[in-house]
Amino acid sequence: MARKLGSRSEKTRPLVRAAALRLFARDGYAAVPMRQIAADVGVQAGALYRYTPDKQSLLFELMHVHMEELLAAWREVMPDGSPLDRLDAFVRFHIHHHMDRAEVVFISYMELRNLTPENFMVIEGMRAEYEKVLEDILAECGVDTDDKLTTLAVLAMLTGVNTWYREGGLLGRTAIAERYVGMVRCLVKA
Repeated sequence: MARKLGSRSEKTRPLVRAAALRLFARDGYAAVPMRQIAADVGVQAGALYRYTPDKQSLLFELMHVHMEELLAAWREVMPDGSPLDRLDAFVRFHIHHHMDRAEVVFISYMELRNLTPENFMVIEGMRAEYEKVLEDILAECGVDTDDKLTTLAVLAMLTGVNTWYREGGLLGRTAIAERYVGMVRCLVKA
């Protein structure tokens, strides 16, 4: 397969990332060879190395960008107010932010095992930073967060929306977020 006419780094690199995202989410990181990503983009397998050093770098980049965007987006909307107001805002934020990113959210949770130890430490550190946001809010609401179980349970519950949510379902995004606000309040007895 010859290089696509007009193929350039600024144009092809995002296509490589998009193909990797789609294929990793559909088939799993371990099952996707670089040749398949290249075929999806329409370049020769050897040409991929102009855009990424290797498959591990693609996986890490997808997760790292996701976590950077998540943390930055939370910092932008992080509200003032009572601990309960901030808890409700966190629930709404998490659900709305993740609904449009089902593939990368799936990869970020299911493919951690495929990161090198060094890459895992970076992503795990970013995840810990995000978990700490919720942990602090819960502590301010009077929830015992010493064992982190409640924090992790709430995050798993919120992230689980991506496994079943489909646009056009019985409940819209806002209604789902509001239901989850109520469920989280019940869970933490707030």
